[in-house]
Amino acid sequence: MRILLHILCIVLLICSCKTPEARKPVSIKSGSFITESINRNKKLAAKEEALIQKIIKNDTLNTYITSKGGFWYFYNKKDTTSSITAKFGDFVSFNYDVKDLNNNVIYTQKELDTIIYYIDKEELFLGLREGLKLMKEGEVVTFLFPSYQAYGYYGDDNKIGTNIPLKTEVTLNKITKESTTKN
Repeated sequence: MRILLHILCIVLLICSCKTPEARKPVSIKSGSFITESINRNKKLAAKEEALIQKIIKNDTLNTYITSKGGFWYFYNKKDTTSSITAKFGDFVSFNYDVKDLNNNVIYTQKELDTIIYYIDKEELFLGLREGLKLMKEGEVVTFLFPSYQAYGYYGDDNKIGTNIPLKTEVTLNKITKESTTKN
């Protein structure tokens, strides 16, 4: 009887132990969210670019330059004698204002005050980071940034909302090269 009980226990253990099976998804939609997001962003970028191109076309007073980064700009005041621009690690002093593409003021230069910025070592929205590297000391440049070059989807948690293209006028006051700041 004891042997029969042991055999029965062994048979029950072997039969009841089964390897777990992985759960299978109810439906498979590989990458659909990402694809939809890409398509939405392409449409938004095209819409913003068309709006910026319309502004450029209607502005016969200024000559706009297209940057490699995907924004547009023109010089209000250009320095033709210097060749010095800011590089990684240099710090710059600048003032700027922020408007939407309809010229509605979002931030004035007075509100933002003078900014001291270490090139590529501190937080600043992408378009302005790249724009400052194009400027020489004393220049004044107006930039048109699509939202993906500005504050994008998140805005600035204050006055700039989601996906707002921006127009900024930047005055670069001073460039201090990194080599002159080291002891």
